[in-house]
Amino acid sequence: MGHYITVSTCNLNQWALDFEGNRDRIIESIKEAKDHGSSLRVGPELEITGYGCLDHFLENDLYDHSWEIYSEILANTDTHGILVDIGMPIIHKSVKYNCRVISYNGKILLIRPKLVLANDGNYREMRYFTPWSRPKYYEEYRLPIAIQKVTGQSTVYIGDCVIETAETRIGAETCEELFTPQAPHIAMALDGVEIFTNSSGSHHELRKLDTRLELIMEATKKCGGVYLYSNQKGCDGDRLYYDGCASIIVNGQMIAQGSQFSLKDVEVITATIDLDDIKSFRNQKSTGIQAVAERNPFKSIEAGIELSPQSNVFNPLIRPSLPISVKYHLPEEEIALGPACWLWDYLRRSKCAGFFLPLSGGVDSCATATIVHSMCRLIVSSCEDGDKQVISDIQMLTKSPDWIPRTPQEVAGKLFYTSYMGTKNSSAETRSRAKELADKIGSFHVDLNMDSLVTAVVSVFEVATGRKPIFKIFGGSQTENLALQNIQARLRMVLSYLFAQLLPWTRDIAGGLLVLGSANVDECLRGYLTKYDCSSADLNPIGGISKTDLKRFIGWACTNFELPILREFIEATPTAELEPITADYVQSDEIDMGMSYAELYRFGRLRKVDKCGPLAMFVKLYHEWSQPPYNLTAEQVAEKVKRFWFFYAINRHKMTTMTPAYHAEQYSPDDNRFDLRPFLINPRFPLANKNIDRLVEAITIREDEIRKVNLSVD
Repeated sequence: MGHYITVSTCNLNQWALDFEGNRDRIIESIKEAKDHGSSLRVGPELEITGYGCLDHFLENDLYDHSWEIYSEILANTDTHGILVDIGMPIIHKSVKYNCRVISYNGKILLIRPKLVLANDGNYREMRYFTPWSRPKYYEEYRLPIAIQKVTGQSTVYIGDCVIETAETRIGAETCEELFTPQAPHIAMALDGVEIFTNSSGSHHELRKLDTRLELIMEATKKCGGVYLYSNQKGCDGDRLYYDGCASIIVNGQMIAQGSQFSLKDVEVITATIDLDDIKSFRNQKSTGIQAVAERNPFKSIEAGIELSPQSNVFNPLIRPSLPISVKYHLPEEEIALGPACWLWDYLRRSKCAGFFLPLSGGVDSCATATIVHSMCRLIVSSCEDGDKQVISDIQMLTKSPDWIPRTPQEVAGKLFYTSYMGTKNSSAETRSRAKELADKIGSFHVDLNMDSLVTAVVSVFEVATGRKPIFKIFGGSQTENLALQNIQARLRMVLSYLFAQLLPWTRDIAGGLLVLGSANVDECLRGYLTKYDCSSADLNPIGGISKTDLKRFIGWACTNFELPILREFIEATPTAELEPITADYVQSDEIDMGMSYAELYRFGRLRKVDKCGPLAMFVKLYHEWSQPPYNLTAEQVAEKVKRFWFFYAINRHKMTTMTPAYHAEQYSPDDNRFDLRPFLINPRFPLANKNIDRLVEAITIREDEIRKVNLSVD
């Protein structure tokens, strides 16, 4: 006959410590869920506070504010008549927990603490919270006096319990718990739970969504059930972008999926499911037999509500949602959309007048400019869709109360400033490319030469010391050569901040600009940048993206954004243009670094993702690079590995001052947030290098023996 239930989950763009704004977005999502006829609404992890509060979670004030805001949500009658699952931090017996709070009609039914905390990579939950590492254990929690006045309750249960309604059982799972070997949903399924909620604070990394969604879909593929996944979406005030994708899955099949990237602050995803489908699915499995063996059932909290009214059973207008295909973006699309949404959140929340970018004519700054162009495209699209929040934000930023942009170029003309800061070492080609790109995307562009500034600074040194440095190609030393390059790069940083403060003023616009950096993750890893040069900025949208991926993104944008000028950036040889160009010499990034960008990508992943030191890296790369198409000798592989680790070590100190960058890669060398390694280490790695040399010798001897045998056979 069918027992139909309509349920909702959501993506919310919450902001750390924006308690009242977070409250309003939560209430809006509940109202939308009710408008869709839902009986259950699930929200993201720690949605009251925002997930990324970091060390603010150590402040007791935060917990008081959380209860204050939650009481306002409970008291708001717009949130009644629907089962509501909300995330917030709670102190119980002087211990801090990351919790779900489940309520109905202004009454709290259960506080469910997180059992397993995320504590690797970007996550530091064990720094702030304690895991409720006691499955199926519960006790009483005494509510704060202010909440008691709202709910009329003095105590509620806190612990690993489930909710029981007239027709089904509901269990909560929080983010990291899904990824553990003993995920709670398995035990809950064996105890008859049919609806699982998972509230998350999952961030974006390139090519990682499929891993997450596969695990989410797998959760009910084996044991059946409805899985409601909710996530934050947007910049929560840090380097991460939370990438949404709120989903509803039934028996392992996707039936509703939210967006991964968008400018929407509130996105509610709804589906209607038939509880009988779950029972039928489970009857085909062995779960029923296994459930009989369960001797320790969950504590059930009786909700006293009916999620599937009897009228739904016979209502022909209510139909269950059908399976859909899972939506994945290409990596090039992820680069176009993720950092663009991140930049928009940062800009509108900082309330600055726009962005300033030193546009060099190379791939990296070109990619950054193209990402800003993508942001402008998203703004126009949202305005066309009538998104009131985006319209309000763009009018606030541009101080144009009645203005609605029609093209990305109109947005860039008001919010995006670029400058080509050339010297006598710059080429006409890079200057021309930068100007044409600025024209195509609509930025306010300034073309200048800074030779007089460079000359003046070098002259100060000459007057003070009586010595004048010259470039290496004119007979100077390596020390002189580096100093003359670095002063150009550092002066560009000084000019960038001067222009960022004053360019709006020249147009009678109040406010300053956020300076954008454009050092890619591979150059950061190698240290191929000048400390405090123009890569030192306020934000870096490409700091977690490899050169290889950036070039693919530009190639994609060339067609999809209709910007044919981008093709010239891809085809040009990467160069810093800090040394003089002669008939016989043009500076090349890869020659300067002593390694290719493709090699850097491999070094980076082995170092961070595979946790390899120099010796382990050599062993892995020898097996790879001694084979076609590389055909490198053991000596050649060893030399490359030693060179990488040497330059990585001597430049590690640069990471302590790197511009906050959009996190997109697992091998990011970001010292401040993701890659916690010392910045003063012996760059020779003497013991590791001795062991590498021994292996090289053994390999060489073995190869010689094989060669002699082969010659004798011939």
